[in-house]
Amino acid sequence: MAQRTTRPLIGISMRYDWRDEIFYLRQTYAEAVFGSGGLPIYLPLFPDREYLLPILDHVDGILLSGSNSDVDPLRYGADPHPKLGDVVPRRDATDALILELAEERELPILAICYGMQALNVWRGGTLVQDIESQVESSIKHDQSGVYLRHSHKIDILGGTLLADLAGGTSATVNSHHHQAIERLGRNLTPVAWASDGIIEAVVDDAADHWLLGVQWHPEVGWSGDDLSRAIFGCFMDAVFETRGGA
Repeated sequence: MAQRTTRPLIGISMRYDWRDEIFYLRQTYAEAVFGSGGLPIYLPLFPDREYLLPILDHVDGILLSGSNSDVDPLRYGADPHPKLGDVVPRRDATDALILELAEERELPILAICYGMQALNVWRGGTLVQDIESQVESSIKHDQSGVYLRHSHKIDILGGTLLADLAGGTSATVNSHHHQAIERLGRNLTPVAWASDGIIEAVVDDAADHWLLGVQWHPEVGWSGDDLSRAIFGCFMDAVFETRGGA
């Protein structure tokens, strides 16, 4: 591999507090990217092609962050469930446009929690709007404000990228979500599941496009967790390889 002389630019989608009109994001996303060799660039939620085009022409990879909002079910043709959380249209629209432009450029994509759900909907899939009320015998996936604690086990498909990163076919993860993938979007393959059948990770069918979606939060406590470090390290390796190793 060629010597890495400059940090690659990693675009990270932000969150939006519509009550106070504030863009924001926990520091852990930027820390994980920077600690893994990248240069984090926060992307304000402007769903405008004129704004995003020049940015996507310069970044080397995309990290779709988690969110405390839910993807609008209208985006996958469903009515709102009674336990649907807050919906932030500008977050949904911005992520969709980021994905469109990133996939046109074949940029490596790491999608975390809500980001994986947004990816699935962008690819034409659907979501379980509330796991507890819609999935029989579900486990607790939302650990509220305890972001660091690993709360449940996942089973990983052997022979996959994630199994390589985990060093085996099981791991424990920190879980903070009440929605999940229902019907898979196009060209997405599930590679990990919780014990209740909820999909915990997906990859792209295309072998030449690096894409990983995870339903947990590897950016939280990443420096002290082997799998989290491996995920961000692999993401950064893919970014360097895509841009030619410079």
